[in-house]
Amino acid sequence: MKILKVIVAAALCALVLSGCTLLAIADAAGSAVVYGVKTTVNVLDAVTPDIINKK
Repeated sequence: MKILKVIVAAALCALVLSGCTLLAIADAAGSAVVYGVKTTVNVLDAVTPDIINKK
């Protein structure tokens, strides 16, 4: 019975840690996309300021 508890606890720990890893990877990927879009907008704004910023 004690072995079963240890196995269940180990399985739960593995699931929790893999979930945290997945969230960390998704967060990093999302941040990379956001900064990539910001960089693209800044480059387009620098290249064509009259089209984007109509004054």
